[in-house]
Amino acid sequence: MSLAIALHVLSAVVWVGGMFFAYMAMRPAVIEVVEASQRGTLWCRTLSRFFRWVWLAIILLLVTGYWMVFSVFGGMAGAGWHIHAMQGLGLIMMLLFFHVYFAPFRRLKQAVADKDPQEGGRRVGQIRRLVGINLILGLVVIVVGAGGRYL
Repeated sequence: MSLAIALHVLSAVVWVGGMFFAYMAMRPAVIEVVEASQRGTLWCRTLSRFFRWVWLAIILLLVTGYWMVFSVFGGMAGAGWHIHAMQGLGLIMMLLFFHVYFAPFRRLKQAVADKDPQEGGRRVGQIRRLVGINLILGLVVIVVGAGGRYL
């Protein structure tokens, strides 16, 4: 159980912490320092690296989460409301990530390959908005997961 919890929490920290860093620290710095024509390329390369970690985090979150539900709580009926809330919000986050990865991020990569900074900028903006939504959901999931049974 301790290994499952540790991997579950670490996976959430990597994913949500990465979104927080990208949204709250990197994005403002990029706007201040990097020329607009180069921002799409920078974000494309950064997100390519980060998204590899997100895929791993999602796999570990699902495996460890469901392992704990079925081995510790005896199934969904034995899980508290906070576990159900974490699962529901987490699944929404995953679906939103899949959309980002397979739609606007794919289009960002194409814009970078086509050397189209305007389209790249549009896609970065779209990704930013969706990551902002996912970040809020992720922070709520962390609060619910950390304090849910005490709320």
